[in-house]
Amino acid sequence: MRDEPEVAVLRLGHRPGRDDRMTTHVGLTARALGADRVVLGPEASSPAETVRDITDRFGGPFDVEVTGSPKGVIGDWDGLVVHLTMYGLPIQDVEGDLQGALDGDTAVLFVVGAEKVPFDVYERADYNVAVTNQPHSEVASLAVTLDRVFDGRELDREGADADRTVVPKETGKRVEDTSETE
Repeated sequence: MRDEPEVAVLRLGHRPGRDDRMTTHVGLTARALGADRVVLGPEASSPAETVRDITDRFGGPFDVEVTGSPKGVIGDWDGLVVHLTMYGLPIQDVEGDLQGALDGDTAVLFVVGAEKVPFDVYERADYNVAVTNQPHSEVASLAVTLDRVFDGRELDREGADADRTVVPKETGKRVEDTSETE
């Protein structure tokens, strides 16, 4: 991982069939935009495997954890708990605090819900944070928040030990196989 404090994302809740794609995108967004790991509930084994596969192919480091007690992760977290919700404080009002926590070696757990989040999560969170106070995607909230917390530095990250690398092009698509073949 990095020499910096851990940044993890907890997907709280998952409705099989209905949330597979969204939970997968939470994991992929966490991976692509600088988090160290994503923690998913036991119902999310299929999205977990998809995120692991992408990490294997496009590089890490990034961990995917499946837990039987997602709320236990929140209770046991040794660091800041940041719940992303449209009912929270505006990200622009708290991003400096979150950056300062990471600069001060405090681990941060970002919590994104899949369904109605129990009120005790709001109470346990050190910050309830909104990316606008309008309904929209938890994936969008996570992406904007990670970008602001990392101040854009995550956009230059490249996956280590990648089997495939995307080559930026103005037009078209190019993916190079970087795995060693004998």
